[in-house]
Amino acid sequence: MPEQIPDEVSGGTLADPRLVTPDVLRRWPLPEPTGSKYGRGQAVVVGGSCSTPGAVLLAGVSALRMGAGKLHLGVAEGVAPHLAVAVPESGVTALAQSASGAVTGTGAGAALERETGRADAVLVGPGLDDPEGSARLVAEVVPTLAPDAPVLLDAFGLTVLPDLDDDVRGSLRGRLVATPNPGELAHLLDRDEVEDDDVAEATVEAARRYDAVVGCGDWVASADGSLWRMTTGDTGLATSGSGDVCAGAALGLLSRGAGLVQALVWAKSVHAAAGDTLAMRLGRVGYLAGEIPSELPLVLRTLRGD
Repeated sequence: MPEQIPDEVSGGTLADPRLVTPDVLRRWPLPEPTGSKYGRGQAVVVGGSCSTPGAVLLAGVSALRMGAGKLHLGVAEGVAPHLAVAVPESGVTALAQSASGAVTGTGAGAALERETGRADAVLVGPGLDDPEGSARLVAEVVPTLAPDAPVLLDAFGLTVLPDLDDDVRGSLRGRLVATPNPGELAHLLDRDEVEDDDVAEATVEAARRYDAVVGCGDWVASADGSLWRMTTGDTGLATSGSGDVCAGAALGLLSRGAGLVQALVWAKSVHAAAGDTLAMRLGRVGYLAGEIPSELPLVLRTLRGD
């Protein structure tokens, strides 16, 4: 069923995008988080090679901070015990890894099916570092999901999208959220690069091509070409791990039942506003991505999303 977006917050065009302000967000309230942890949404994050397990930690904690009720992480077997201790709120599944510690994807579908089969939303990509393994991971995980479960692809989980089997890529159409950086956006569109002035146009093109909701930088586009532009955030957000926080924030809202566009617009806005709060307290640059998640629920409260 197509996402129902109120007319007063509907997207604009390339020439006249919808500017996302606190007033816009307040007129686009999030689903009320009620009931048990299962009713509030079950979120799964899959990624985490041995060299970059922190990306999954940041994404998973951010999903919980945005209101997800239950979290499960799938990571390389060499770091699974450590993540289980670092994020005691989460269940953890150990995934097969290569000699270098990269997630191979082999057997991942069977290993994760108990969790992904009942997940309300799944994020694949944070902390992956091998193209072949990432492609196999996405191909194994996606068939285990409920047909209408939103899928968020980020980082290496996203860059393999053009190379996936047609059946797998086709099964993602209409339920995919993609969060590329400009380099990853260029790869999705088979371009050498995307210049700063072209990010909005390229985001719209990618959304149309993959029948997805795509967010890059300040922009969010839907498959019909509608466009939203964030009005908060500064250079301090350009720090290692910040993108994982934003992707996790969107996952948390998707698991709560927010629509694809709503989840990404809200997540980007809250993520940026949390960075602004840290900038006021600590300085324009120098705060860490790991400090952002604890600010997310405070921003949500301020915007009366909950």
